[in-house]
Amino acid sequence: MTWTAPEIERTPTPLVADERPMLQAWLDRHRETLLWKCAGLNAEQLRSRPLAPSGLSLLGLVRHMSEVERGWFRIAAAGAPLDYLYCSEDNPDGDFDDVADADPEDAFATHHREVRAADAAVAALTLDHTFTHPLRTAVFSLRWVYVHMIEEYARHNGHADLLREHIDSRTGH
Repeated sequence: MTWTAPEIERTPTPLVADERPMLQAWLDRHRETLLWKCAGLNAEQLRSRPLAPSGLSLLGLVRHMSEVERGWFRIAAAGAPLDYLYCSEDNPDGDFDDVADADPEDAFATHHREVRAADAAVAALTLDHTFTHPLRTAVFSLRWVYVHMIEEYARHNGHADLLREHIDSRTGH
């Protein structure tokens, strides 16, 4: 039996909330939107790269966002001594490039684990918490990471819209 990406119910965002719950709600909404764009597709569809000459795929986006969750929240903000999931110095785009034989079920499970681990890693940190990213020289705040991650998901969810539309004509918001 072929694995199919599960259906996703997206959580509504609050219209009024304090800063941290509002940022968390919008980040969660965009996390859910990426997976919602993949719902109902099989492994071959998730691996497909329908926008020639681009090599972008929905599976690559899910893998990339797992990598980004780990990189910004766990490794950078929380200082966890972790390796990256799919990328390395020798293969900086492994999250996007190495999807031909990648297992979508494993990639989705990894994404869910990374989201939970990212949230847990920064739960006790204030939005004013600062750190230096291990691959950059600037000082960042956790607030910046939340805003950046919302932007990162929003941008890639736009890519996901185009990919999904080319795969099976499904569109939505």
